[in-house]
Amino acid sequence: MKKSSINLRYVIFLSAVAALGGFLFGYDAAVISGTIAQVSTVFDLNSLQQGWYVGSALTGSILGVSFAGILSDKIGRKKAMIFSAVLFSVSAIGCAVCSTYDELIAYRIIGGIGIGVASIVSPLYISEIAITSYRGRLVSLYQLAITVGFLGAFIINYLLLHYSNDGASEITNPFLRNIFFTHSWKAMLGAEAIPAIVFFFVIFSIPESPRWLILKEQYQPAHNILHKIYQNTSQAAAELNQIRLSTLLNPEKVDLKLLANPRNSKPIIIGVSIAILGQFMGVNAVLYYGPTIFQSSGLSGNDSLFYQVLVGLVNVVTTIIALIIIDKVGRKKLVYFGVTGMIVALLLIGTLFVSNIHTPTSELLLLIGFLSYVFFCAISICAVIWVLLSEMYPTKIRGVAMSIAGFSLWVGTFLIGQLTPWMLENLSPGGTFYLFGVMCIPYLLIVWKLIPETAGKSLEEIEHIWDNNKKI
Repeated sequence: MKKSSINLRYVIFLSAVAALGGFLFGYDAAVISGTIAQVSTVFDLNSLQQGWYVGSALTGSILGVSFAGILSDKIGRKKAMIFSAVLFSVSAIGCAVCSTYDELIAYRIIGGIGIGVASIVSPLYISEIAITSYRGRLVSLYQLAITVGFLGAFIINYLLLHYSNDGASEITNPFLRNIFFTHSWKAMLGAEAIPAIVFFFVIFSIPESPRWLILKEQYQPAHNILHKIYQNTSQAAAELNQIRLSTLLNPEKVDLKLLANPRNSKPIIIGVSIAILGQFMGVNAVLYYGPTIFQSSGLSGNDSLFYQVLVGLVNVVTTIIALIIIDKVGRKKLVYFGVTGMIVALLLIGTLFVSNIHTPTSELLLLIGFLSYVFFCAISICAVIWVLLSEMYPTKIRGVAMSIAGFSLWVGTFLIGQLTPWMLENLSPGGTFYLFGVMCIPYLLIVWKLIPETAGKSLEEIEHIWDNNKKI
């Protein structure tokens, strides 16, 4: 297929709109870090209540991913994204105007459900409209959007807190004064409403996934979308027929019997494994608890916010690099390179903590270790995970299978969020990072032995690999 015949700008536009769900995911997950102290003071929270405030959105995310795939298979990818945009908007506005702790928790759970739905449907939609040679880069836009959301939340938190301390006292309107001056945490949480509402309206400008339309036997609308992408009637017809044939080969309904079929259960089990293991390699432990770990090491002092933003910047820049090279280098090679680097960085961090030496050199090495870990993580498993999960499943079960893998990922995220403080206290920081390093080994083995290289292959070709049980 000649690349010149492809309407690449249109495909990028569709992918960018869907990727906005990733930005909201990242913002919602990260904004909490700048509000914990204020919320704890306002509502006089004990440690358990504070933990529930932090974990409530994760609970909502687990709930969201548990039905996101089924929802997207039933009503379509586009309507499912609209639903997530509504949840994000309601959550943000509700958090800005709530007056009790219970109301705040309820709105955080609603936002978490939005995260769960978006984390499944957005990369799923991108993978289904993407052209084979660009699919890795386009799905990686979603991961890039997440990292930009993280960084955006860190910056917004800083700016709003600065405004609250220096300029918001002059506000006379009671409502605005309450949000921006008296309780600036409301402004931090409420600021998410702006991109959420934008996301809601721009979704209406994109079409439904052509693969979902074919699955529902709506062939003419699917052909129209494919024709707009490929700009060639014969190419659009050939693509439609290939997808249709793949779908017709497996006419069963998505039920437990279908999921239990070995050709489907194998990729599902593999997806669940890498989704959970990825969390126990320390990914979110470093992103969520990095500032706390910096402070406990004596590295950050009063500059924890600076280091948090620095980590966010490295995360964004590295994700851009991964986006550029993922289709050229391949998914598996990126994992080999990145996870190997993660092991080295984690061993360095663990050793520095165990040595308990506080010198300018050791503190600099610790910072380098953390930033190196973020670099290797962002260029490999963070960039690859959503690409693999969005493309490794057959069309008939893709939505449900992604929900199962996404559910596992969020359970892993919740567990690591709850266990990291305990591990830092009982295993020591050094032991915790050594454990993260050990958990990288089974991840490498699974990718090496069990997962096919999907770069350069159509979704239907990937499906045939599992069908024919070909060598990886």
